[in-house]
Amino acid sequence: MNTKSFMVTLLLCLAFGLAGAHRFYVGKTRSAILMALTFGGLTFWAFFDVYQIITGKFTDVEGRIIKP
Repeated sequence: MNTKSFMVTLLLCLAFGLAGAHRFYVGKTRSAILMALTFGGLTFWAFFDVYQIITGKFTDVEGRIIKP
């Protein structure tokens, strides 16, 4: 069972997605740092993550899906 909240992950992505805050939250530190350095992959990466979170395909560092 995943202990990370779907709503917190989504809100972090929407509010601070360009800085990778949602990726820090789920434990994906390396990609979060890369995301912060590239401003969310010039926003494309951040939009892709929002899509994945909403559709239930976004995972935490251990590969568990963040479910609504």
